Amino acid sequence: MQGQDIEPIAAAKPVIGEEEIEAAVRVLRSGRVVQGPEVAAFEEEFSALVGGRACVAVNSGTSALQLTLLALGIGAGDEVIVPSFSFAASANAVRLVGAEPVFADIDPDSFCLDPDAAAAAIGPRTAAIMPVHLYGHPAAMDRLQPLADSHGLAVVEDAAQAHGASLHGTQVGAFGSAGCFSFYPTKNMHALEGGMVSTADPALARTLRLLRNQGMEQRYANEIVGANMRMTDVAAAIGREQLKKLPGWTEQRRANAKALDAGITTVVTPPVAEGAEHVYHQYTVRVHGDRDAAQQRLTEAGVGNAVYYPTPIHRLTPYATSGPSSTREWDLPQTERAAAEVVSLPVHPSLTPREIERIVAAVNTLEVAR
Repeated sequence: MQGQDIEPIAAAKPVIGEEEIEAAVRVLRSGRVVQGPEVAAFEEEFSALVGGRACVAVNSGTSALQLTLLALGIGAGDEVIVPSFSFAASANAVRLVGAEPVFADIDPDSFCLDPDAAAAAIGPRTAAIMPVHLYGHPAAMDRLQPLADSHGLAVVEDAAQAHGASLHGTQVGAFGSAGCFSFYPTKNMHALEGGMVSTADPALARTLRLLRNQGMEQRYANEIVGANMRMTDVAAAIGREQLKKLPGWTEQRRANAKALDAGITTVVTPPVAEGAEHVYHQYTVRVHGDRDAAQQRLTEAGVGNAVYYPTPIHRLTPYATSGPSSTREWDLPQTERAAAEVVSLPVHPSLTPREIERIVAAVNTLEVAR
């Protein structure tokens, strides 16, 4: 059967229910639409997802990273260790505060920052380590946090894809100096757009609140130089409704991933580290052989798919052609290999059992993994 004869299976499928619509309308009718009671309530409720830490809502996940680095005092002359196998925002936030990303390789199983590679990348200018909990799998925080502590480094968790993931019982966003989340529509939960920073440091939380709101808590009483990176109450109200649904969606993602694991035989399915609770923002397999041909076959079968990320950050134009990173030789074999092999398959909670069967059948027509 050709893909055009059947309903294609979307690679991702954001959900906006009546509850979210009603919440947005309620806020619009209230007249309190920016940095009001909905934002405060969302921050308080999201705290339960990060071990009770203080939460500060902002307008995007990238803003969460950027403001966190600023609040930590990281800037010109500093270096931040980041994986190159990630979305560009991870490194962009470092550049935006005037610091420089130092790229380290990934673990081939989790696709997350390799602690040994991070250790080798530490130098005299290193100020922080930014592990990315990629695809919803927690990074090896049980090794990365002690490494950072031993060198006096901050840890900024990029948890944009990992709402509710955990390692050995500790939730992501509850390990480092701060955790940064995104509420973009394709994430496991969304607020149309928005971000959140979690931290156990009250002083850092207060600085973040100042930075997001032009440097002031009281109107016209500016204490520091800040920006306008506030979350709207409309976004917060939608986020609150999504947060209620997140546990059920996460369990469905895990059930879908389990079914894919059991049925797929031709490509390398994603392993899960001992003690890790994966939330499957993406279900990412490795394809050996001709990936373009494999993607074409999946598309023809009506199975949505995508590559995250085909070009490592260190080879993107801003990093390959300008700044200190452009003059360095990066030895990142696992990063390069992943960028050449990965394909993400549908795993979202809207999948039906029949659609999962179709995904498995389509994938099992591909070249057998070696």
